[in-house]
Amino acid sequence: MSVQADLTAPAGSRGIDEILAAARSRLTRLDAPTAAAAQRDGALLVDIRPVAQRAAHGGIPGALIVERNVLEWRFDPRSDARLPVADRYDLPVVVFCQEGYTSSLAAAALQDLGLHRATDLAGGFAAWQVAGLPTTP
Repeated sequence: MSVQADLTAPAGSRGIDEILAAARSRLTRLDAPTAAAAQRDGALLVDIRPVAQRAAHGGIPGALIVERNVLEWRFDPRSDARLPVADRYDLPVVVFCQEGYTSSLAAAALQDLGLHRATDLAGGFAAWQVAGLPTTP
């Protein structure tokens, strides 16, 4: 007996390309040099990559590590699980992942919480490395 999968998209559903485009349309994404300047000016760089990616590729000095699965709880000023730094809605946050896809979705989620200055690093950590900016092993 063979079961055939239903490949018809449910009404109202969106594909990931559409979801990503919608998220990015709300962001003022930063290239690596601009993100570095934002960090120097007080923006918080937030590394949402899993530990295996950080171990394999390195990190950005001064970046706060908050894995993606807990990001909203750590940055919602209303949350009992928030980080001490996440105490206001105008906090400048620049989220990054390895290549800049997941970070776009994460930054849009932070905007949904009210963090209107949240954005992401276009091209992710890989773009930071290509730009020759400082990294940690």
